[in-house]
Amino acid sequence: MNYGLDTSVVVRLLTEDPPHQAAAAAAWIASCRADGSPPVLTDLVVAEAYFALQTHYGVSKSDALAALRELLESGDVLARGQALRVLRETPGLASAKPGFLDRIIHAEIAAAGAQMLTFEKSAAKLSGSIVLAVGDPPGGS
Repeated sequence: MNYGLDTSVVVRLLTEDPPHQAAAAAAWIASCRADGSPPVLTDLVVAEAYFALQTHYGVSKSDALAALRELLESGDVLARGQALRVLRETPGLASAKPGFLDRIIHAEIAAAGAQMLTFEKSAAKLSGSIVLAVGDPPGGS
């Protein structure tokens, strides 16, 4: 059977809080790995865990990013989406503009073969992004 992790499991794994839930999560992960089918971890869960670690546990952006990257690269989970690529390819991600979640959104849009439309000026540095200005007609000119 295949499984996917939700945010509560990921946060327990990364914080070990509360310990009994962290142990149960780790046991499930080990069991899945032993069966040859690590559980899936989606970008939406990665994003929610990123915010939960900062908001509820006081983890810094850089430490949250490092913990998530370590989990995604561990082989304990199967990363689905663009988060791992963004984590690997963006130096200084904790202070980068655009930030982690905007870069995941951009990567997902690009993977779908589309261009990202945004009002975020910092996104101009991401290839294929179109920064909209109020009054610009659709299609340019």
